[in-house]
Amino acid sequence: LCNQTCRHCHVDAGPDRRELMTKETFEHCLRLIAESEVETVDITGGAPEMNPHFEWFVEEVRKLNRDIIDRCNLTILSAPGFTHLPQFLADQHVEVVASLPCYLEVNCDSQRGTGVFRKSIEALQQLNGLGYGRENGELILSLVYNPVGPSLPPNQQTLEQAYRDQLWQRFGIEFNQLYTITNMPISRFLDDLITSGRYDDYMTLLVKSFNRESIEGLMCRSTLSIDWQGFLFDCDFNQMLNLP
Repeated sequence: LCNQTCRHCHVDAGPDRRELMTKETFEHCLRLIAESEVETVDITGGAPEMNPHFEWFVEEVRKLNRDIIDRCNLTILSAPGFTHLPQFLADQHVEVVASLPCYLEVNCDSQRGTGVFRKSIEALQQLNGLGYGRENGELILSLVYNPVGPSLPPNQQTLEQAYRDQLWQRFGIEFNQLYTITNMPISRFLDDLITSGRYDDYMTLLVKSFNRESIEGLMCRSTLSIDWQGFLFDCDFNQMLNLP
């Protein structure tokens, strides 16, 4: 379930989806966390905040003294019924990893929908006001860049500096770090590639860009992904490909 319908979404999330983790499955997750050496609980969606048990789960995880990450699309923070969330996340010391595919409005809105950029900027300013993203602060705010279309992200460090310059100069926004993510040819993004006739070119680009040095750091070597029904996968992408 999500309040957005993004063109690059590999989980095909949107307002018309109804898959939601039940409280019973959340309780299984809590038992797993309590009985393991898991250090970080990373909550994603769709818009994970739209699950009616989201806040209860965050509070329970904090009682277990684990770090928490909320993968936030930013616009949910201004949606009716959710405007209290920024303060809640700050009170619970939740790290926010926020999607912002570009610091230019036209590129962001073309991927995520009209008006998304403006709402995202307002949400980031609100998070900054609560202490998120400040240098040497305790509340971590990270941004995520996804390429607009079938291309690879540029150098992460170079792009991070561009984001810092643009967001600070134009909007007074600070953040801790930027992550660049390559769009996976799965679900809605796959459909877009096929419809536009760019699938073969994109797959060729991925193959030619393969980097052996990245293997040791792959998320599937250190991450356990649990889907809304409680099934286990080694990463979010394999979850969507139904490779348990």
